Amino acid sequence: MAAVIAMLEELGGLAPLTAEGAAARFAARGWTPGGRPCDGVETSWDADGIGAWIRTFGSGAVEVSFAVWIRDVDESGYFDDLEAVYEEGERVLAGLLPEIERSSFAGRLAEAGRAAEGEDEREGEDEREGEGEGEGEGEDEFVVRKRWTLGGHVLTAGVVQYDTDLPVMVVVTLETAPATTAALAPVGGG
Repeated sequence: MAAVIAMLEELGGLAPLTAEGAAARFAARGWTPGGRPCDGVETSWDADGIGAWIRTFGSGAVEVSFAVWIRDVDESGYFDDLEAVYEEGERVLAGLLPEIERSSFAGRLAEAGRAAEGEDEREGEDEREGEGEGEGEGEDEFVVRKRWTLGGHVLTAGVVQYDTDLPVMVVVTLETAPATTAALAPVGGG
């Protein structure tokens, strides 16, 4: 987790957060590129058994995600007990949150909410079934998450399953804050 905390410290200082800037920080910190460039920028990185990826959205928003724990499906292609996997992920997340909250950038964090399955700070909307408000495509797939603001960015740590046939993961994501995203949008719509 130390590698993730160090990267979050680096990335949290980028204004604006760009794919090029994030890739340069990964390279400078010695992360190994995964060979998945997009528009000339390496988007997949690995270090200390943790995978990371950079995504850029049409609005110009950038999201950097770290997969700190992954539980894949069994040999049959399914989870024998999905709720047990979610609970395991929640235990891993519970161990991770204090590391973030004691990190070198903790003084710059402002809590933006914590939600579990079936409860959400957005007026009770179920996170796993509702429409996501953020730029990230997997916004509504969190089983449980905690969110902070970090400067002009949103930092999220949570248990996520993007699709029923994909692994359950504990991810930490730093993304451009919605107000910052609007400032990045081209003049005249777009």
